[in-house]
Amino acid sequence: MNQLIHAQKKLLPDLLQIMQKRYEILQYIRLTEPIGRRSLAQSLGISERVLRAEVQFLKDQDLLDIKPSGMSLTMEGSSLLTILEETMKDVSGLTRLEMKLKERLSLENVIIVSGNSDQSPWVKKEMGRAAAACMKDRWVGENIVAVTGGTTMAAVADMLSPDPKNRKLLFVPARGGLGENVKNQANTICADMAEKALGNYKLLHVPGQLSAESYHSIIEEPTIKELLNVIKAATMVIHGIGDAKTMAIRRNTPVEDMQMIEQNHAVAEAFGYYFNQDGEVVNRVHSVGIQLDDLPSFPDIIAVAGGASKAAAIEAYFKKNRNTAVLVTDEGAAKQLLRDS
Repeated sequence: MNQLIHAQKKLLPDLLQIMQKRYEILQYIRLTEPIGRRSLAQSLGISERVLRAEVQFLKDQDLLDIKPSGMSLTMEGSSLLTILEETMKDVSGLTRLEMKLKERLSLENVIIVSGNSDQSPWVKKEMGRAAAACMKDRWVGENIVAVTGGTTMAAVADMLSPDPKNRKLLFVPARGGLGENVKNQANTICADMAEKALGNYKLLHVPGQLSAESYHSIIEEPTIKELLNVIKAATMVIHGIGDAKTMAIRRNTPVEDMQMIEQNHAVAEAFGYYFNQDGEVVNRVHSVGIQLDDLPSFPDIIAVAGGASKAAAIEAYFKKNRNTAVLVTDEGAAKQLLRDS
């Protein structure tokens, strides 16, 4: 396949460019359907005149369905996207990027989607779709899925769908999160995932930040202790990686802790821990749920984070072995990571 693509690039470069453009149109429609032509043209940065011709071609090929509510993919269109996915990764160079980044971060697997989520919001949805597909591929007969909060995890939840193999699914929040934006809380995302995948869920009703005294008191509560045992028996953990300062501001971090985060040059955050560029913990939030020391006990961990601005955070987090199996990221983060190497 790689030899064929190389030959096409030499002999028919225009053909590959047209193929990539039409693939991108179908890909965007899949993420946002139903969508109007004007919105699609603005999102992809092409004129309505050019898009009109492309849409007509795709409709004639029975790949698009056009209704008053907007455009959506037909079953054949959706199937074609799936078939073309790996080929288009080769065409765009993403397969090579995945191999390089996997070696750079010493991970079992890296999945890279095209684009930069810092610049294009739809890229985060594509990361969510890729992460949702990865989760399904790795589920076993009975699953307990622990999930953290954040906007990226919310995108993953949006893209989940019922499991075709009808496996047992229980979703649990990886950590407490009351006090943050409701839609980005682990509890909300956990419930959304269960609804989309037709699974069950349990919620953890505790604040995201606690004093050391309150933390030790709460984890001794029988109902909390029982739920913690379920969370720590998770067969899969899926989490985001945040920029340290952004996350500290979002959490309304106390001034003294914010100063410590800045003075110790924290660049990354995950599971309530703040890491410097060497991957060392420089501060942490006392929160009920999964702790950093628990990670080696989980059989399957998936990290999802993208955007060129997240490159330093991703690299810092993976400076130490976190027992992560898969990183789902985007082209913007991947290129920035490899550029900095």
